[in-house]
Amino acid sequence: MIYEYHCRVDSRDVDARNSCRPSALLGILQEAATEAACRLHASREEMLTKYHAFWMLARIWYRLERPLTWDESITIRTWHRGNHGAAMYRDYDIYSGEELVGESVSVWVLADQDTRRLLRLADMTEFSESDGGALCKQMRLPKLRIPISLEQAEDRPTWYSDADINGHVNNVRYADFTCDAIHLEQIEQGRFASELKLSYLKECRSGETLSLYTGMQDGTWYVHGAGCGGDARFDAALTLSAKKR
Repeated sequence: MIYEYHCRVDSRDVDARNSCRPSALLGILQEAATEAACRLHASREEMLTKYHAFWMLARIWYRLERPLTWDESITIRTWHRGNHGAAMYRDYDIYSGEELVGESVSVWVLADQDTRRLLRLADMTEFSESDGGALCKQMRLPKLRIPISLEQAEDRPTWYSDADINGHVNNVRYADFTCDAIHLEQIEQGRFASELKLSYLKECRSGETLSLYTGMQDGTWYVHGAGCGGDARFDAALTLSAKKR
């Protein structure tokens, strides 16, 4: 099933340079995935009722050809790749009008609400014969491996405003943690965040403090987030590219 999600980049989504923030784009992609799941009768409420489980985002990647700007109308076309094993891939194409401006791939798992044990998606009929068919992308998303040594940048508390309905830090907030840790506001004019890859390794909850480590290689910033005991919580890779004239 191909689902189309239409929205407008509003004033809350853009930064001081009139570019849609990475966290805002992740929020748009997440809403598209949520609505697509509802059409398959696989919404959060339905999964809790039928399986006592909820969706968790494990990894996500996106790439943009150019920045998205305030008041731009965009369309997200999305589909899943089928219910195999414990993880489900969802693909996205990002359009502005008829212009294909980017793409994304995400990996979702269904976790038991109490034990966090992953359920086998192959056993669920909601996803049978409803994948994207020939549109399915070939890209895979293994866990992000950071190729360089990092230095500690800051300790970042998590607060009430970071949490979502599941009680843990919302997926999109890790993009904000990443951009803040590398001081994205200081990048030179004419560059934008063109590509982001995030691996979610362990849940964070409000009141915890994350230690953030950063480093840059070949135009890509890497950020690692760890809990107070040093346990890994997330890894990110953010690429900055020159705007096309």
